[in-house]
Amino acid sequence: MNWKQAIGDFNNYLLIERGLSDNSVLNYTLDIQKLINFLEVNSIAVSPIKIDTKILQQFIYEVAKILNARSQSRIISGLKSFFNYLIFEGYRKDNPMELIETPKIGRKLPDTLSLDEIDEMISCVNLSKAEGERNRAIIETLYGCGLRVSELINLKISDLYFKEGFIQVTGKGDKQRFVPIGDITQQFISEYINNTRGNVPIQKKDQDIVFLNRRGNSLTRAMIFTIVKNLSVAANLGKKISPHTFRHSFATHLLENGADLRAIQQMLGHESITTTEIYMHVDKSHLKEVISSFHPRRNY
Repeated sequence: MNWKQAIGDFNNYLLIERGLSDNSVLNYTLDIQKLINFLEVNSIAVSPIKIDTKILQQFIYEVAKILNARSQSRIISGLKSFFNYLIFEGYRKDNPMELIETPKIGRKLPDTLSLDEIDEMISCVNLSKAEGERNRAIIETLYGCGLRVSELINLKISDLYFKEGFIQVTGKGDKQRFVPIGDITQQFISEYINNTRGNVPIQKKDQDIVFLNRRGNSLTRAMIFTIVKNLSVAANLGKKISPHTFRHSFATHLLENGADLRAIQQMLGHESITTTEIYMHVDKSHLKEVISSFHPRRNY
């Protein structure tokens, strides 16, 4: 078995058996490709069946020179999964990554925006331009529903249940969930759909997609990043933000205002509550209010 065949089989396993998204599979592939590039540069001719811990330690040592601890951990984790797959398929009897430890990393707290900063960004949308109403609706949907970028660009008109106050979202692994949607977000999306969306030549394959580019195609992830970046500059926020910042802000603001952590977990589509618990560390000031309001000894 050569590397190309091994990667192809592993990708199929991740897509079909584990149900991972295309983006997740691509990240696994890129990390394995880094290992292949290392082998080629150092003229090391070894197959995925024969590669040993010593070679992989050399690779991780080189990776550590240029990547931070978090990126190193991701690569190590991905390679462990790759070799576990080879064991599962009977190609190997051992995992050469087993004894390689991941670097210790601190838990990264997400960046957030205040409500005033979000309002400032929305106010900077140029509504005189054809894409103005669309961009306003995009920002409001990212924040109002806490969506991932992939969930936003794949959102369909048939997923909008405004009468019931929900939208249906397709998350990681094609898992679907219903997310509540507020009146303001509904209003901005409706104005975009009713006023300007129909002004572009909508492509047949994307007729049900909510957010379209000027050629009538669904938007790319890169385009959403560009829209957010340009608006943050226009609002002079002085922060480096991404579309995911609105998702963090959505969760943080809900928690600060007393929302239940389990409810936030369901709305974000997190499989594990521990993923959602990171928002408990963002702003602890509201926790004092919880004690003073609800603890039986609050008046002692």
